[in-house]
Amino acid sequence: MARTALKVKTARKQQEVAKAIEANKPPKFPTRCYNRCKLCGRKGGYMRKFEVCRICFRELASEGKITGIKKSSW
Repeated sequence: MARTALKVKTARKQQEVAKAIEANKPPKFPTRCYNRCKLCGRKGGYMRKFEVCRICFRELASEGKITGIKKSSW
């Protein structure tokens, strides 16, 4: 429940920042907007390119759901 609330809260803040950018007006507090994983809501270990955290990235890569990424083994 808490993670779902954080996802909603973060999405709202990102929308506010986007609206401010469109209006050519700087956001009131830009440091309050931070990235969260789109799947689980985790804020640490976030990968911008894929918009997921490291844990979800590993799971998706292992399942082959991310194109161009394969699990390394040696």
